Amino acid sequence: MPIQNRVKSFLEARDLSAYQFIKDTGIAPATGYKLAKKSSYLPSVRVLEVICDTYKVQPSELLEWVEEQKDPTDREQEIENEEEDDEDM
Repeated sequence: MPIQNRVKSFLEARDLSAYQFIKDTGIAPATGYKLAKKSSYLPSVRVLEVICDTYKVQPSELLEWVEEQKDPTDREQEIENEEEDDEDM
């Protein structure tokens, strides 16, 4: 998944527990704990707004784009396809 949440590192940098994060923001405990534990879990726009309003931060402090890692076999297949295309010319 190319977009990940950075809530865990956000909380660590501020020495906040997931519990305190949930209390501060008022978000549902299940959502707060998922955000704190799973970088692949993305908040809704509303939850993101609440977090940003509570801590006076930009969304970029909570989310990041990460380049997807390609499977090496995918690249090998691309090379083979290019070679086949070159032979057809």
